[in-house]
Amino acid sequence: MTERLNGVIRALQTGRRIAFTSFIQAEVESAVAFAQSSNDGVVFELEHTPWDIRSLRESMQFLLLRERIAKAQSIACQMTPLVRIPPSGSEMNQWFAKQALDLGAYGIAWPRISTPEEAYNAVAACRYPRLESAPLYELAGLRGDAPMPAARYWGVSQQEYYRKADVWPLAPDGEVLVVLMIEDTRAIENLEEIVRQVPGIGVLLIGEGDLTQELGCPRQYDNPELLRMMDHVLEVGKAYDIPVGHPHVTGQNVSRVIEQGYRFLMTYPKRDFSALDKGLQLAGRLAEAS
Repeated sequence: MTERLNGVIRALQTGRRIAFTSFIQAEVESAVAFAQSSNDGVVFELEHTPWDIRSLRESMQFLLLRERIAKAQSIACQMTPLVRIPPSGSEMNQWFAKQALDLGAYGIAWPRISTPEEAYNAVAACRYPRLESAPLYELAGLRGDAPMPAARYWGVSQQEYYRKADVWPLAPDGEVLVVLMIEDTRAIENLEEIVRQVPGIGVLLIGEGDLTQELGCPRQYDNPELLRMMDHVLEVGKAYDIPVGHPHVTGQNVSRVIEQGYRFLMTYPKRDFSALDKGLQLAGRLAEAS
């Protein structure tokens, strides 16, 4: 069996089949910090921040820790980089995903995928074209050919990159993860059609924030209608064996989230000021610590 390079996919395939990730900024400081974490991967957040391809490329380089790679006896970055791109599904965009994949990203998170057509475009943009007579032709790929930087980042030859750079689980040995964000009521209504009609979906990631905006209860994550919709996504994901992601996993809810069956868990990248607060208290500066 060939080495699994994508650590998020590896986690989704082994043990309890649960992967841990976080949204982080495409900044060197964030990459350095998270390269040392126990996450399986990170998702560079470029939907709600400016699309800066140079910063993304530089940040991906700072995820590479030689010591961790050597200890793993691997060629792969041990903190798998995925990228959330700017366009919503309705824009039917492809070039943002192409640029991120060409740098060596191992997957794309697609915002606001609401229909089978949008889902098809998302998966197709992450696959290279092939003849109709070739194995796994459907879903037909649309990705353009420029693999050199990605092959170098993965540590493989160009020909080996071509063999590995397909979407999982459509291609069982594929190393590219397609994450579809379910963020509006239209997506909830169309979800079963999406997963039935579109092969190659790696993760269904619930977007609680956008859903609560549409429901008229912004960021009220205990809203009964929101919880009903989230349960529906979980049910569909389990029925079709597609991992479902939870974007707001905390120390308070992680046990419940795992028990419910979420498998793509996103913890919040929070800076820890507990030592500072304790120090201020010990120094008699209680007002500054409050």
